[in-house]
Amino acid sequence: MKKTLKNIAQQIYFLAMLVIGKLPAKKNVIMFESFQGKQYSDNPRAIYEYIKAHYPGYTCYWSAHKNFLHNFQNKDVRYIKRLSPYWVYMMARARYWVTNSRMPLWIPKPKHTVYLQTWHGTPLKKLANDMEEVHIPGTTAEQYKKDFLKEAGKWDFLISPNAYSTAIFRSAFQFRQAILETGYPRNDILAVQNSRASIGALKSKLGLPIDKKVILYAPTWRDNQIHETGKYRFELKLDLNQLQHHLSHDYILILRMHYLVAEQLDLAPYQGFAYDFSNYEDIAQLYLISDMLITDYSSVFFDYAILKRPMLFFVYDIEEYRDHLRGFYFDFEKEAPGPLVTTTAQVIDEVKKMDAAGYKLPDSFDAFYQKFCYLECGESARRVVERVFAERKEL
Repeated sequence: MKKTLKNIAQQIYFLAMLVIGKLPAKKNVIMFESFQGKQYSDNPRAIYEYIKAHYPGYTCYWSAHKNFLHNFQNKDVRYIKRLSPYWVYMMARARYWVTNSRMPLWIPKPKHTVYLQTWHGTPLKKLANDMEEVHIPGTTAEQYKKDFLKEAGKWDFLISPNAYSTAIFRSAFQFRQAILETGYPRNDILAVQNSRASIGALKSKLGLPIDKKVILYAPTWRDNQIHETGKYRFELKLDLNQLQHHLSHDYILILRMHYLVAEQLDLAPYQGFAYDFSNYEDIAQLYLISDMLITDYSSVFFDYAILKRPMLFFVYDIEEYRDHLRGFYFDFEKEAPGPLVTTTAQVIDEVKKMDAAGYKLPDSFDAFYQKFCYLECGESARRVVERVFAERKEL
């Protein structure tokens, strides 16, 4: 019954958007959304802040999920509850949509709307049409791809961080419109705020000890560890007891779970050593304050590489992930810009090596940087805005 009522509501909203979308566009209105309205973050945030600073003639609204309204309160942003009647009205009238992930498939895009899809990472894992297996309850690989490509067909612009990603996006999304190969706006901060003063101020703002080094642990989700539709379990394989025992004298650990992961971490036993920043809105700030990154197959390592700091990869399930869950676009085990490890003991050993005097990044790092990070110089937001918004001169 609940599902039926939900379907009826979607049909009503769909028809409402079709009708309202025939009205003239509000040419100065931009609707922003990040991770289904859960965050004020990522590429949409960077674009929004650039527009706000340089093109005040635009009126900007943020799409806010009903369970995450607190992420938009007490900030200098206008927000509308996602999927509310007013949200439907403004989506239908807005000249621009800017989002970093897919919109609900049932939402029609008015002819007057320019849809800028920023996406949210350089791909290591196979995406959409390139995936051989799909582990999502209630759908098949064929249906998943069909739905994904239908949504991608609505995009007018797609941002790419590098030439490597551009080629993959063309294939995975079957995208034939304009790809803006600009670098990622969300990474501009890594170029312009990478200073000791900025990092110290950020650590103080976050209530972190200034005298400790910071390890950021940011893993991705697992397709086959489903919690409920759109949410996933994550089994923390890092032994925090061991990490605390061996590293807490010099380090603190920040954990940043993927936005699709449903669990709340209980870090009470590790107070003063481990901190949960999974819901922190700007991961780029966490990059800045971190002395090294631990990840797995998450695209965060492409962004973190901009800082040219140590990384290691905790890949306890690499065979299953590589061969069954997703598959990779390149030989990750050969080209990863840091060591691959499978146990907590190995993690501790590698951290100590990276902390040793005279440590240098792997010889392969420069080639990795030139392939994936060459566009990231603090100008990406400007490049995108000048192409999509400024050139239209509608205001």
